[in-house]
Amino acid sequence: MNFNFNDDSLASAQKMDEADELNSLRSQFVFPQNSQGKQQLYFAGHSLGLMPKKAKVYVDEELSAWGKYAVEGHFLGKHPWLSYHENITSSFARLVGANESEVVAMNSLTVNLHLLLVSFYRPTQSRFKILIENNTFPSDKYAVDSQALFHGFAPNDAVVELKPRTGEMIVRQEDIEDQINKLGDSLALVLLGNCNYLSGQCFDFNSIVKAGHKVGALVGFNLAHGAGNLFLTLHDWNIDFAVWCTYKYLNAGPGGIAGAFVHERHLTNKDIPRFAGWWGHNKSSRFKMGPQFEPIPTVESWQLSNPPIFQLASLRASMELFDQATMLKLCQKSQKLTKYFEFLLHKNIESEVEVITPSSRGSMLCLRFKNNPKKWANKLSENDAIVDFREPDIIRATPVALYNSFVDVFQLVQILKEVR
Repeated sequence: MNFNFNDDSLASAQKMDEADELNSLRSQFVFPQNSQGKQQLYFAGHSLGLMPKKAKVYVDEELSAWGKYAVEGHFLGKHPWLSYHENITSSFARLVGANESEVVAMNSLTVNLHLLLVSFYRPTQSRFKILIENNTFPSDKYAVDSQALFHGFAPNDAVVELKPRTGEMIVRQEDIEDQINKLGDSLALVLLGNCNYLSGQCFDFNSIVKAGHKVGALVGFNLAHGAGNLFLTLHDWNIDFAVWCTYKYLNAGPGGIAGAFVHERHLTNKDIPRFAGWWGHNKSSRFKMGPQFEPIPTVESWQLSNPPIFQLASLRASMELFDQATMLKLCQKSQKLTKYFEFLLHKNIESEVEVITPSSRGSMLCLRFKNNPKKWANKLSENDAIVDFREPDIIRATPVALYNSFVDVFQLVQILKEVR
């Protein structure tokens, strides 16, 4: 979508907010306040999303059910715990563009990554390499290194990092595909964060999946910065598997339960190994406590234990808002908000800051400040604007479509203008 901005006034920002059909969703969230009770500007949704007001209501409901029913809460009450995770399934399917049988809320992000690597990283002596980003989130690097070691391969040999060209921060799409082709028959798995946590670069899913499959590799994505941020169609893109957290763009709260996707073509493949637990067992016979594992014929078979109900309750509060807004409309607003943010930066402090994030992106902008970057970060903090500073000179700031406004963006840039 093309957006042309030429007015950097407060009145223009207010006018855009008045015309925004999603602006009312902002009132459904709790914003942090300073010590004097003033509401702060919040641009750190890429790290931890704001709390939906209904999260407390829904968690309190389950606390009451615990007190009222005790163990019978698994079967009684408004939302019985036995099937509580199923309240998230249809919302997750819409969120990432999948069939309901392909998505599940379970565990935490890196736990899910390890579980799916057990199934989809099955190296041989000739095909054992894993292709990742060079500046991937550290947990992903630790995970793939440890998986390579577990299979008897040295990480320095098995794990291949995509690297930008000299002097560049962004990996070019053609370089990704070239690297996949060069690795060829030695490549077992492509595992990328679909939206890089540091630069904000969004990768071309469709092309990467096709290139990986063409050389015989499997393809998975970490959607920690994609789920709830980008318009996704995982099933149609033919991705083998994906994992994501819910505490960033999905606003489930700190340490919120994570999500997983496995393409339907893998769901009933008995040749795929998996670590099994009782919650992945056939629902109709689960409580017979039999000795033989009977997997549920959906991605639920990758579940290990019964899920944390309070985390699911807070996630349900957020997913209701996503269903109300729809990802298509959220992404359209996100593009406009972020483009407006970029416009204001160029208009007001272009000589002081470089926008690292390319046009292929989600909500976050990665900003590199040219002089005394900590001064800029400190100024924002002193003026009740919450962003994220990364050494040595990067500020990450994210206008989230669910709860940030155009006036928020305007006010943030006004604070930055004062630093000059």
